[in-house]
Amino acid sequence: MPERPLNYVIAPSTANDGLTRVVQGINDTGAVQQIVVVEERPLTIFLNGQEIVTAMTIGDYPEYLALGFLHNQGMLAQDEAVLGVDFEEDLETVVVRTDSTTLFEEKLKKKTRTSGCAVGTVFGDMMEGLDQVMLPQTQIKTSWLYSLAAQINQTPSLYLAAGAVHGTVLCKRDRPLVYMEDVGRHNAVDKIAGWMLSENVKPGDKIMYTTGRLTSEMVIKCALMGIPVLVSRSGFTAWGVEIAQQVGLTLIGRMRGRRFMCLAGADRLNWDADPSAIADDKVIRRSSDE
Repeated sequence: MPERPLNYVIAPSTANDGLTRVVQGINDTGAVQQIVVVEERPLTIFLNGQEIVTAMTIGDYPEYLALGFLHNQGMLAQDEAVLGVDFEEDLETVVVRTDSTTLFEEKLKKKTRTSGCAVGTVFGDMMEGLDQVMLPQTQIKTSWLYSLAAQINQTPSLYLAAGAVHGTVLCKRDRPLVYMEDVGRHNAVDKIAGWMLSENVKPGDKIMYTTGRLTSEMVIKCALMGIPVLVSRSGFTAWGVEIAQQVGLTLIGRMRGRRFMCLAGADRLNWDADPSAIADDKVIRRSSDE
């Protein structure tokens, strides 16, 4: 397996640091075999003194997950002063403290279970705020997309070590910046949102790459974060496409090798690469498959 890429700000955690464990089973030939499986544990998120949600997660970057979740739910404004983010590992809780009063009882009553793995949950009106989204008309070169796909697909990751997770990568031009993984792709996106909030990273010139389906939830989160381009190896849902078209987000799926399909926002694309010159898709096999 290749060494961890040096150009990532945050790369996937491939060391066995509590995110995975080795279990023993019987394979298809009847032989005893040990494999690596992903851990899954609850994390309860509090905003000041109010309990908001318990999420199932692999357990890394809990502070980013909490900040990003609250921000993406409209409970934490971009310019709101965060006084502290306290993670209690023994209690499996994160408390985000602000100088504002937390009153989200009505919002918490209205829950929507999304299509995200590990049962994603959205509070309140999923479409709230989308009519105010103004995504920048940043030009995206197709050569960047091909380069990103090749780099990301060859990156050592928790998925390649154990499977059972989704990956989401924040990119700028042809450089992947932050690669987050989790049992639910919504958690991976929230971790990136939390990192961006903590580091005051601007979204207008960024690309979001995900290994999962391009669902309504993924499109909504990406749009509300202000990221104008969402790319995936996987396919689309009809509602995800409709929302992307409504908000002017560039939505690209089925990105494998030289092939991709853009179902919204193609006006951002600069076709500077010759697809016939692009190598076939090559993905490192999971170690558990070898």
